[in-house]
Amino acid sequence: TCSTLEISSPDLAADALLTGTRRAHKEDESVVQQNTSGMAQTGFTVQQQLYKEMTKPNIFLCQEPFILANESVLMRGLVLRSWSNQISIRFHSDQRHNSGLVLLHYQAFVLSCAFPKEPAGGEVSVTHLHAGGEAYFRCFTGYKLQGPKMLTCRNATTPYWSGKEPRCVASCGGMIKNATYGRIVSPGFPGNYSNNLTCHWVLEAPEGQRLHIHFEKVALAEDDDRLLIKNGNNIDSPPVYDSYEVEYLPNEGVLSTGRYLFVEFTTDGTMTSTGAAIRYEAFAKGMCYEPFVKYGNFSSSDSTYSMGAVVEFSCDPGYTLEQGSVVIECVDAQNPQWNETEPACRAVCSGEITDSAGVVLSPNWPEAYDKGQDCIWGIHVEEDKRIMLDIQVLHVGKNDLLTFYDGDDLTANILGQYSGTKPHFKLYTSMADVTIQFQSDPATNIYGYNNGFVVHFFEVPRNDTCSELPEIANGWKSTSHPDLIHGTVITYQCYPGFELVGSEILMCQWDLTWSGDVPRCEEVLTCQDPGSVEHSRKVIAGTRFTVGSTVQFICNKGYILSGSGLLTCYNRDSATPKWSERLPKCVPEKYEPCRNPGAASTSVQSSEKAFYQAGEKLTFSCHTGYELQGEATIYCIPGHPSQWNSTPPACRGKPLVNNMDYGMEGTNIALAVFIPTAVILVVVLSIYVYFAK
Repeated sequence: TCSTLEISSPDLAADALLTGTRRAHKEDESVVQQNTSGMAQTGFTVQQQLYKEMTKPNIFLCQEPFILANESVLMRGLVLRSWSNQISIRFHSDQRHNSGLVLLHYQAFVLSCAFPKEPAGGEVSVTHLHAGGEAYFRCFTGYKLQGPKMLTCRNATTPYWSGKEPRCVASCGGMIKNATYGRIVSPGFPGNYSNNLTCHWVLEAPEGQRLHIHFEKVALAEDDDRLLIKNGNNIDSPPVYDSYEVEYLPNEGVLSTGRYLFVEFTTDGTMTSTGAAIRYEAFAKGMCYEPFVKYGNFSSSDSTYSMGAVVEFSCDPGYTLEQGSVVIECVDAQNPQWNETEPACRAVCSGEITDSAGVVLSPNWPEAYDKGQDCIWGIHVEEDKRIMLDIQVLHVGKNDLLTFYDGDDLTANILGQYSGTKPHFKLYTSMADVTIQFQSDPATNIYGYNNGFVVHFFEVPRNDTCSELPEIANGWKSTSHPDLIHGTVITYQCYPGFELVGSEILMCQWDLTWSGDVPRCEEVLTCQDPGSVEHSRKVIAGTRFTVGSTVQFICNKGYILSGSGLLTCYNRDSATPKWSERLPKCVPEKYEPCRNPGAASTSVQSSEKAFYQAGEKLTFSCHTGYELQGEATIYCIPGHPSQWNSTPPACRGKPLVNNMDYGMEGTNIALAVFIPTAVILVVVLSIYVYFAK
């Protein structure tokens, strides 16, 4: 039988969750398929779960089936999720048996848009991800939004955002009036700037105020790239900072004497680098400027930072205070200034941590770490606890190594060892200590922001279960038991258009480890080999069987094509790529026969019949006393219609010879011999008589 689950609301979808299956009889068959016929209501999917043990069912698509699961993969704990609001189930059992049963639970849920991409140099906030939800974009200080400020999630079979995410770009120069607080970054920051730039900014503080500059980052290529800050509002003002002249950035920053600062950034035509990011703030007479600490925060006894104000600094999780003082005070009534420079917060290499929760960052995060580093962090929590490691970012070089040890030193068992890039995942220790080691390749430099790792850790209760396994990108997992006890099975599956690489099923073993590594879903970008067609040759255009490539079948001589000879591999958003047409066939070419050309009564055909097939030969001969005139053999030329290559030959009678003719012929010969002989004799005789006289 074939039954269909359909969710009628325009905002939901359906998901099939199967949690228990067994074979009742080997003759029973089942398939799970997805309905993509277009009958489903927009915006919904169906989730279905099989709770009773049964002969395995088939959930399938009634028109153009795409199998979600069949009897070979159905098992307890399997979750099946549609991408429309229909799931169909086909169940077939042998009529000789009547045992077995099935109970399916299904659940509808709202489809949603994917979370929009956050622009570099900005952020995004979302009201919700369902149809009608809105995403708002804004750029950090120093950047301008390029593109729409707001996008809306639109309802569809696959919901989508109303436009492309905007970008945050840094401008090259400009006049900044009423400059109370802000930021200037070089074009392209935090990426590299372009060649041959000349950027000028003029900062104008409110009347009666001065300006202070904090240096967040200055990284210039050698040669003629340059950052200049001048005490005034034009290019001829005296400099207060010149990257040509100083080797190190001034921790205390620079101050203007009036309300203006002129910033000049120039690059040459050769190498590039990250560039510059500076922060400015205006302050009134008799006050200290507002402090700043990158990757940290501070508290103050006076929000106006007047004489006697005390400021205390702290760093964000994962960072450590370096240089400067943790506490500074605004002193000197005549010329107010801070008694110490502000500290810096930096992600350091190595450390011992006893907090119940926190974060470990790669050195210098989010800036690039240095080559040739060997860093070790030890994390220790309460003895009756264990540690959950939430690796949120892992993007290191292919020759760099991040290792997690399940203990308090490097001799403990390895929880995991990673290099390159890996999506978000989690690890659990079996005890209250974990050691993290990071080794960077001494021969390779890493450039750019957000290269490194971010590891959050939490103290969690100790139990007798396997560690939590992560979700996989472009796929999902289903669990046979809510608690990951021994024997629990986790099944991974990929969304349509992706294929699983690795083990599909993982089991929690007696030692509370999983039976294998977490698989991954890779996008399918090729069609399967369409195969060969008998009596033809195959011509492939493009990279072998990738999306957009074509395969052409050309039949051999004597055969004609049945079906389309040109197949194109095309991509389907919700399924794997497929060929545009079915495989053709090469069938023998059929021709009309030639009719019997006929023959005279004096001739004989080698075979006599009404019709002769294309290519067949016919030979003629004559009766005694007749001669053949023309080709003795003719053949039927294939065509529509077929024709003989020539007309049949003719038979003509042989001529008679009589005695009179022979007599006349003898006389003629005798005369031809006698007359010349007689003439010669007369001539000889005449010569003889002449000389005899």
